[in-house]
Formats: sequence, structure tokens, C-alpha cells
Amino acid sequence: MKYLYILRQALIWVLTIYWLYQLVISFASFIKLKEKKKIIDKKHKFMAIIPAHNEEAVIENLILSLKAQEYPKELYDIYVIADNCSDATAEIAKKAGAIVMKRFDEAHKTKGYALSWFLKQKIEDNSDYDAFCVFDADNIVDKNFLNVMNMKLCQGENVVQGYRDIKNPTDSWISSGYAIFYWMMNKFYHLARYNVGLSPLINGTGFMVRFDIIKPNGWQTKTLTEDIEFSLINISKGRKLGWAVDAVVYDEQPVGFAQSWSQRERWTVGHLQCMKYYLKDLVKGIAKHKKIMNFDGFIYLLGIPFLILSIILVLLNGIISLISGIDAQTAINGLLALGITSFVTPMIPAIVVMLIDKRPIKPMIKGLICYPLFLGSWILINLKCLFKQNTEWEKIKHVKSLKIEDLIPEKQLNNE
Repeated sequence: MKYLYILRQALIWVLTIYWLYQLVISFASFIKLKEKKKIIDKKHKFMAIIPAHNEEAVIENLILSLKAQEYPKELYDIYVIADNCSDATAEIAKKAGAIVMKRFDEAHKTKGYALSWFLKQKIEDNSDYDAFCVFDADNIVDKNFLNVMNMKLCQGENVVQGYRDIKNPTDSWISSGYAIFYWMMNKFYHLARYNVGLSPLINGTGFMVRFDIIKPNGWQTKTLTEDIEFSLINISKGRKLGWAVDAVVYDEQPVGFAQSWSQRERWTVGHLQCMKYYLKDLVKGIAKHKKIMNFDGFIYLLGIPFLILSIILVLLNGIISLISGIDAQTAINGLLALGITSFVTPMIPAIVVMLIDKRPIKPMIKGLICYPLFLGSWILINLKCLFKQNTEWEKIKHVKSLKIEDLIPEKQLNNE
């Protein structure tokens, strides 16, 4: 019994420090920083890269939103990697004005492989681009995206994540869960870390990379989450990533639970793969660079182990309670209190973020109520992946065909 108490106390201390660390940094999202000064004044040349697998329903609107950028048209090209496509993606993309490159490799289907294949050719051709931006085929891009990213390059930032917003936040409780999750990540993770000099993370789509960064070795990722992997590779080398709140990309999210489970399972497996391949590099980065940024990346990668420790603590409390002879009513009351706290707690910061960002709450009521279930299912996914991992890539079908004007009020478009 003595050792159970000692173990519980140790877990309480470790988890308290971990969550206090996360909480303190999240408050940095409220810091107002002065805009960085330009190091140079230049209009850079960009590649907009779109890896696409059977995306005929949505690819045109993305290309049109990129063609509508308020940036010199001669200074960016739109490339679509038609990756193992069996539909009209390539034809629609070409007709819309993109440069299309077809790729066929049934054994290697993920975005990471497509980017590696494409960028290798551009490096070998010694293409004269200064930077590239990566988008998912279901995205729609705000017209100021390239202007903002050009400013970031002028300020000396080399890898920058844009603001990932949602095309379909009210389609279902699942898409609402994604929306709330990303809004909170944007505010309390990426922005907060950027404000205090730590590193945000590349978040799947809507990011920019200076071309020179990858020229020595190309795009080299090998996990199911190439975005997080690329982030951790750079952080371990001491390179801080940037954040651009005004470079907005709208992303479509799954509406069904089965599709969502499959996608989040892939993300969890990718996270575990990153732990396997890059935990040692992050530790070496801490020793070499001696920056809190490297430690913060290391802490991020340990998210799943900390989740396991939290579950162990709950179980340990239950065992100690049973051994101590706590009566049934007290135990039931404790479980009820834990359940209510676990259900209500996630909704509070979600509402705070929506109020700060002036997002309408009424259409999101169902999503807010179900948000704890969304997060709870993610815990189950993490636990499942510890014992059985599916490393097969499965396509997420995108069908939400919207134009940029469907998402931004006409008055706002006219005023910008």
C-alpha cells in the first residue's frame, strides 16, 4: 500500500508540472507583439503545390482561389500532383489553369511520397523559386495568403504555418469537433508558442517552406504524418518554425464517425512513428542547442505517454480507494464528479476561443456539447493504436465544393 501511495504522488507531481507547463504557455496567446521588421524588401517567387488523389469534386475551387491571389501572377505557379488518380482530377486541374504532373506508384501513396517525388525534380532542374506552399486539394485559400507568406520571408522566417480554418464546421458533430480542436490549437498552441519564441508545428496544409531549406536532401519524410515529422526534424536542428495568423486556409473535415476514426487513427500511428524515429534526435537537439524550443518539441512528442500516465493515475486512485475501504456511495459520488468535470472542462476553453474570435456559438451548440465525446473517442484511438497499428493509407473523401466567396461575407470581401 505504501508503494502505491508513493507511485500516485509521483504521478500527481509529474502530471501537474506537465499540465501547468501547457497552461502557462497557452496564456501567451493573449500577448500582443509588435510586428517584426523586414530584413529584406522583395517579392519572392512561389510554387503552390497541391498533392491530389481523386479530387475531381473540389480541386477546381482551390485552383481558382489561388489564381485570385492579390500577388503578382508572374511570381507564382500552381502545380497539381495528380497522384495515382483514376478520375478527372488531372483534366479539371489543367483546365482550371494549373500545371499538372501525373504520378503513379501504388506502393507509395501518401502526401509525403508525392512531395518527395515532385520536389526532387524541381531541385534537379535548379528551379528559380524562392519558396513553396503546400495545400490539400479540398482547401480554399484566402486572397492575401501569398502576400502574408512573402512578408514572413522578408522577415527572415523560413518555415511558416498558416491559419487553418474549416469549410464545414456545422455539417455534423464530428466536423464541429474538428473545427473546435483546430481553433483551440491555433490559439493556445501555435500562436502561444510563436508569441514566446517557441516553435509552432506544421499542421498538414497551408504552410510555406523556403526552397533552400530542402535543397540539400530533398523532402525526406517516412511516417504517416509528414507534417509533424517535418516540424520535428527542423526543431531538432534548432530551427524555429513561424506562424502566420493572417494567411488563412479553409479545410474540409470528415462528417462521419467511421471516416474520422480512420483519419485520426492514421494521425496517432504517425505520432507513434515519430516517437520511434525522432525522440532521440530531439534529445540530442536539447543537448546541442540548449533551447527551451527543443525541450518543448520533446514534450509535444511525449503527449501519448502523458495520456497513459493520466489513465494510470485514475486507475491507481480507484485501486487505493477500494483497498482503503471507501464506501460505495462515496466511490459513486467521486466517479460522478470525475465524469462531470471531464465532460464540462473541454467546453470552457472552446467557448472562450469562439468568443475571442467572434464566432457564432448558436450554430455550434451541438458540436460544443459533443466535443468531450470527440476528444474521448480520440483517447480510445490512442489506446487502440498502442496495441494494433494500421499503417495503410486510406483516402478521406472530399465533397464540399465551395468557393471563397461562399465562406467570407461579401461585405468583408469588398472592404479588404
